[in-house]
Amino acid sequence: MTTQSDALADPLDIMGRLLAPAGKQNPYPLYEEMRAHGSLVDVASGTHVFATGYAECSRALREPDLLSTDGAVQDLKLPGWREHSSWRWLTRNMLFSNDPTHERQRRFFGSAFSARAVAGRRAMIERLSDEAVRHVAQLGRDGAEIDLVPELTYRFATAVIGELLGVPPKDQAPMRAGIGDITLALDPIADMSQLEPGDAAMDTFAEYFYELVAQRRAEPREDLTSTWVKVCDDSGDISEEELVANLMLFLVAAAEAPMDLFSNTVRLALEHPEHAERLRADPAYAAGFVDETLRYEPAVHALNRVAAKDMEFFGLKITEGTAVTLMLGAGNRDPQRYPDPAAFDPQRTDIQPLTFSAGAHYCLGANVARMSAETMVPQLLREIPRLKLTEEAVWRDQLVQRGQARMLATTV
Repeated sequence: MTTQSDALADPLDIMGRLLAPAGKQNPYPLYEEMRAHGSLVDVASGTHVFATGYAECSRALREPDLLSTDGAVQDLKLPGWREHSSWRWLTRNMLFSNDPTHERQRRFFGSAFSARAVAGRRAMIERLSDEAVRHVAQLGRDGAEIDLVPELTYRFATAVIGELLGVPPKDQAPMRAGIGDITLALDPIADMSQLEPGDAAMDTFAEYFYELVAQRRAEPREDLTSTWVKVCDDSGDISEEELVANLMLFLVAAAEAPMDLFSNTVRLALEHPEHAERLRADPAYAAGFVDETLRYEPAVHALNRVAAKDMEFFGLKITEGTAVTLMLGAGNRDPQRYPDPAAFDPQRTDIQPLTFSAGAHYCLGANVARMSAETMVPQLLREIPRLKLTEEAVWRDQLVQRGQARMLATTV
């Protein structure tokens, strides 16, 4: 007799299919296969746990004894990583650090992304949004097909972070390939040689930002890099190496993830004309629409943590050194948290997506990304009312940082 447990797919088989190209194109059915094993799934005999539940992911993001992937963690989990500059640089920024290093770096950079600071940048975001939308309108004026990823969503995302950091517009477009290569290093790898494109990109960006720091030290401007260089030199609170590592973090994180957020928001609006019409007419509707996009189609699908000590987590005994993968894409669609989670519904209440993380590692740029999406998408729909997609979504071959490879559209 076949029981329900007998019928469930093996968790390791599910993970193998998730990491295959077809799984990355549509991971959600596979998340449900994993969730059938529970909200916490032991996939490797006590050495690796996957969290599929919203409550479990949410608490794990706030749990100080579940460590981010810093250098000490990588020594245990990825032997040979120190030979690769992608991960050497990643472990020097705040995202891949733990306290006290994380708290010190976050305190240094945090004030630039306070609610007041972000509110003061609204005019800048509106100006850059207008420029990005007018660029698309110009490209599509004769009915030409446009790829909205490079021409709108990446262009707008890098324009915002570029102006904040002082990266000139002429340098922004060529950075796209390198940014993608670096985020590929975050996916599970079968061979260390897969890190080589990210290594090369990180070396190039490190050279670029060391030069930018030197320029701003000699001739300060009205940008965050100039501010941080002065504070770094005056206070000694962080090293120049840490400054460069975090400048690269801001560039990569504020280009790729917002690009994917903008792409998903535009696509979902165009696929749901009733919502697009409301976005045109009611600017206040954009906030809920963006939050539901962050829940329904997140740019970040997974984060890794490692247990700092033996602990009990939602009744599961986890030993020191156990890897815990937080499946944010699954948690955002947990039926115990959201009714009818597979439905896109911007009018649902109490939307609290996991996408920007939580706790000490909550994304510093979350408010900038939200404001940018809430500004650009309604403007795009108003200014180009006949905009329409010409193909279904095509996704990059990535799972951790998941986004569209292209988004072809016409404006007439």
